[in-house]
Amino acid sequence: MAVLHRALLTWFLGLVFLILLLEVSSWNLPLYYVFIPLWCILAVIIFVMMHHLAQVAADRQFVFLNELTHFFRRLSQVASGDELVQIPLKNSHKPTFAHSDWLSISSRRSSTLKMAAIRSITPEILSSLRNKFFGDSKNILALNACARTDPIELCTSRAGLDEINHVFNQRIEIEGKPITNQKSSGRCWLFAFLNCVRIPFMKHYNIDEFEFSQSYLFFYDKLERCHYFLNNVVETYNRGERVDGRLVSYILQDPCSDGGQWDMVSNLVLRYGLMPKKNFQESFSSESTNRLNSILKSKLREFCKELRTLLDQGKPQDEVQLKVDQQLSQIFRIISICLGIPKDKFVWEYYDKTKNYHKVGPISPQKFYEEFVKPVYNIEDKICLVNDPREIHPYNKAYTVDCLGNVVGGNPIIYNNQHIDLLEQVASTSIKKGEPVWFGCEVVKRFAAKQGIEDLTIHDYSLVFGTDVTLGLTKAERLLYGESCMTHAMVFTACSVDDNGKVTKWRVENSWGDDRGDKGYFVMSADWFKEFVFELVVDKSVVPADVLEVFKLEPTILPAWDPMGTLACRNCCSR
Repeated sequence: MAVLHRALLTWFLGLVFLILLLEVSSWNLPLYYVFIPLWCILAVIIFVMMHHLAQVAADRQFVFLNELTHFFRRLSQVASGDELVQIPLKNSHKPTFAHSDWLSISSRRSSTLKMAAIRSITPEILSSLRNKFFGDSKNILALNACARTDPIELCTSRAGLDEINHVFNQRIEIEGKPITNQKSSGRCWLFAFLNCVRIPFMKHYNIDEFEFSQSYLFFYDKLERCHYFLNNVVETYNRGERVDGRLVSYILQDPCSDGGQWDMVSNLVLRYGLMPKKNFQESFSSESTNRLNSILKSKLREFCKELRTLLDQGKPQDEVQLKVDQQLSQIFRIISICLGIPKDKFVWEYYDKTKNYHKVGPISPQKFYEEFVKPVYNIEDKICLVNDPREIHPYNKAYTVDCLGNVVGGNPIIYNNQHIDLLEQVASTSIKKGEPVWFGCEVVKRFAAKQGIEDLTIHDYSLVFGTDVTLGLTKAERLLYGESCMTHAMVFTACSVDDNGKVTKWRVENSWGDDRGDKGYFVMSADWFKEFVFELVVDKSVVPADVLEVFKLEPTILPAWDPMGTLACRNCCSR
């Protein structure tokens, strides 16, 4: 836009010069009175024009005639209030942008062209960096070591490994068997929930080993999640959201993620119930979800275009709903082919620990939950607490996330934001009462994967790299700057408490098989808990009354891209 301004100024000055020349030519004055001032004006005009031509020549991507041609188009786009609109220019390799702030157009383009907020890396700087690196023999040792091994493994502290053990002084009576394995999928949140449920279930029915079907809930989550996405497409259109706006672009990035939140588990169980794993087992696409997700994402983006086209044409609601029904039919077929179709009723046969035979059914999954599971684990008695320490999100407030959910007409995602000390308190109280605790965390930070240790001192980055990693920011700052969010869900089954009643470490049941940690169980330090645990679920009975009152408040809606809206699935695959 600055190029256009300079061009208009040049032509304006030229016009002024011609008018003055014609005017003074009719005056009866000596020639030097006339031409000396005019030549001065002409010199200024020539200087401005040369400067303009130099600017145009330096910027081959933006041509003056194109700027002039598209001037009024830009003006109309800006006047419409669009946040960011790409406008392709003829003979141009890059788009320019229109923004609701008119002045930001030239500043955006100027900053794009210059990109010189800091100085460039000169040969002298590079030479200095090389000399400084090779001047420290420790750097050369670290270089040689990292060339042959995982740099994170290299940072693992031997002293830290020796100081940590898997012995706990408070634990639930029994733990689930066998250890579960989600394999190459993002279903940790479902595995963690079902691992919680099976513990009181196994105890009540005197069973030595048991698994609920993770694939059963996953089937209906995929179906409902795709349907929820289609609802979001229509909803965002009705709000006036552009397809290239931030919100729609965000939900199009991952239309049917594997991951989820606690309220999404609740929606599935209350609608579809549960069944044993033996009655609906794993398939290739449940254990390795990448191919299925790729197919579904492609179709959902195609469906998004179809729905927005119908809405652009002003089609009535019943016609839009008919299209959604047709799309859902295709989605159901794809999911059923890849995962199989759960039966409406099943028969469950088992032996208890005393070798007595039992038979249940035929029974529906909904009735199975109501009659056999709910009496020992009522999901409606469990509540979810989160810890978001950012100042913009005060404690003792309720929050939800725009466009986050999995069941149309189901319960919304509600976050009850509390201080991390309260989360620690209610979790340890639950363990004392013999109840496991579902929780969500940022699993990969300060995590020794092979040994199954989550501890702030387990890696000595400074020794290897000469600088610390991860802990340079506070928990709130990590959320603000994109360094941390919830990526994985697991289960607390035990903890250790010192003589002052303070928790020192936690025992964690994971869902990555039995070849890591203590046969699939991890150990987490209390300090790590405070820094990287974001969410947990406990029974209402261990939560103070004033905290429960927060659920009655009108929740503040966070944007869809807020880090508290991330689902427990990133970096959570066992492979």
